[in-house]
Amino acid sequence: MTLRPFHLAFPVHDLAAARDFYGSILGCTEGRSSDHWIDFDLFGHQIVAHLDPAAKPVAVENAVDGHQVPVPHFGVVLTMADWEALAARVEAAGVAFGIDPHVRFKGQPGEQATMFFRDPSGNALEFKAFADDAMLFATEMTA
Repeated sequence: MTLRPFHLAFPVHDLAAARDFYGSILGCTEGRSSDHWIDFDLFGHQIVAHLDPAAKPVAVENAVDGHQVPVPHFGVVLTMADWEALAARVEAAGVAFGIDPHVRFKGQPGEQATMFFRDPSGNALEFKAFADDAMLFATEMTA
């Protein structure tokens, strides 16, 4: 089966800040846009920042492997090389990590590199990578 791109629309309080963050920092190519929304190519997936001047982040967190993970959040599972490059780009841009880049579930099913940060409107993003992509949906360690 060939994976198809997903589509996600989300609120932002400032389109110019979203354009800079997603375009300049995350490296997303910009697609169509209007005065109220911008399409971005997020690693082959279509995300759309929609203007909502009253947009406020949700402040719910759940414990996952010793960290408080923001809910909701979105992101992409990257290759390890792309994940490392993105972590360096985000850090160089001075974006504060909500959860610093690290490996969670070490030695367990689903071991993964992960990082969390927020966009200028407070939307939480998670990017992760697996040394072995077979671990994406793992429930048990495989031989």
